[in-house]
Amino acid sequence: MPRTQLQRMMFALMTVIVTVHAYVFYSIYVVNGATLMNVTGKDSVLGAVNAMGGIYMLGRNLPIWAVVITEFILAYTLEVTVGSPLSFRLACKVFDPRDTHPVLFETAIICATVGIMCPAMSFLAAILYYPYYAGFDLFTLLANWLKLVCYNFPFAFFSQLFFIQPLIRTLFKAAMSRSDNEAKAEKVSA
Repeated sequence: MPRTQLQRMMFALMTVIVTVHAYVFYSIYVVNGATLMNVTGKDSVLGAVNAMGGIYMLGRNLPIWAVVITEFILAYTLEVTVGSPLSFRLACKVFDPRDTHPVLFETAIICATVGIMCPAMSFLAAILYYPYYAGFDLFTLLANWLKLVCYNFPFAFFSQLFFIQPLIRTLFKAAMSRSDNEAKAEKVSA
C-alpha cells in the first residue's frame, strides 16, 4: 500500500493514532473499569479515574492525556522501527506479493503485525503499569506481561483485522488518490 518511506510513516501515524485511543479505552473501561469503580466506590469509570487523580502509570497517577501521549510515543516508535518492517518481511516469507491477492497479503501483514506488536506493547505496558508500590519482582512483571497478552491479543487481532486496518487503509487510499489527482492537475496546468 504505502510506497515511499514518508507514506509508510504517515500510514503508521494514522494507525497508531486510532489504535492507541482504542487500547486506552479498552484497558481503562473494559479490562479495569469494574476494579476502578470498586476501589473508589464510584458508579462510573470516568468518575473513578477522576477520584483517583488519573491512571496509575510509572508509580503515580497521571492524567489520561499523559497516558495516551506516552503510549502513542512508544507505539509509534515500535511500529515504525520494528512492527511494520518485520511484519512485511514475515508476510513475504509466506506469500509472494506479486502472485498473492492483495486482500490476502494485507491480511497476512496485519496478522504478523499483531503477532509482533501485541506482545511487545504488552511488555511495555507491564513495565508502565507495574505496581511499584509493592516492590519490584521479575516474576510478577512476567506474570503481568502474560496476563496483558492474554487480554490484549484477542482485542488486537479482531480490532485490527476487522475495524482499524480497513478504516486506515480506506482513509489512506482516499488521501493518496486525492494528492495524486492534485499532482496530475498541477502537471496539466503547467
